[in-house]
Amino acid sequence: MRDRRAKFVELAESRVNRAIKDLRLIGNLSNSSAYAYGEDDIRKIFRTLQKEVDGAKSRFGGDTKAKEEGFRLE
Repeated sequence: MRDRRAKFVELAESRVNRAIKDLRLIGNLSNSSAYAYGEDDIRKIFRTLQKEVDGAKSRFGGDTKAKEEGFRLE
């Protein structure tokens, strides 16, 4: 049992830290002097991210969903 807990902690810390880093990189896209984007783009990005967070959270409650294809703006 302890090995399973240790593996969970190891993977959770690694994956959450990677997700935090990637979210910060997404935030860097807000630099309007370097990138061109519209409100529709922003809504789609954050709607997709929220949907994935909600899906991951529900899996801890026992729900399982089929994976969707990758994200695309266009």
